Amino acid sequence: MDGPDLVRRRLTESIATARRTLASECVIQAVAAAEAIVACIRAGGKVMFFGNGGSSMDAGHLAAELLGRFRQERNSLPAISLPDQTAAMTAIGNDYAFDEVFSRQVQGLGRPGDVAVALSTSGNSPNVVLALRTARRLGLTTIALTGRRGGDAASVAQICVRVPADDSACVQEACMHLGHSICELVEALLFPAHPSPVLECPPEPDKDFVI
Repeated sequence: MDGPDLVRRRLTESIATARRTLASECVIQAVAAAEAIVACIRAGGKVMFFGNGGSSMDAGHLAAELLGRFRQERNSLPAISLPDQTAAMTAIGNDYAFDEVFSRQVQGLGRPGDVAVALSTSGNSPNVVLALRTARRLGLTTIALTGRRGGDAASVAQICVRVPADDSACVQEACMHLGHSICELVEALLFPAHPSPVLECPPEPDKDFVI
């Protein structure tokens, strides 16, 4: 397979995943996640994001969208990315276990009414699942963004956004689309007087473009 064919194949897979996601329960689940975050912030709480590997970077990305801004100018919103806490991550991993790098942060930082958002393509990462369990025990609202099967996270999270795909890259891409939508909806609900700018939809693909 040459380079252009590979790129076209991966783009086709991503588009197919997006179309399945569009027709799935992910839309309703994403709205529920945004509404839970809005309720948390209105009550004075904060949102904690976490995940491993690429998902750790996605956690930081989504936390930054709330702390900074996404679509509109507004006040900063209380969000934190647990993987960004390098000293805490390495200390907990060294002194306890890597399985506890998120759960101990949730234990120390989390308060009833806060929201814990886990990102895991498989839903089975031990440290992610343990953090979700700790969050529920402490009275936090738990949200997970995962792949089709949901893994153990699906049985722990109160809101589980399950992308209808198994390929890790496709799941991560779709989770970021959904994560951005969640952030935009949070802004729209919290700051209705400052609506997001109207964006032009891209043109439909050629009719002979087959997926």
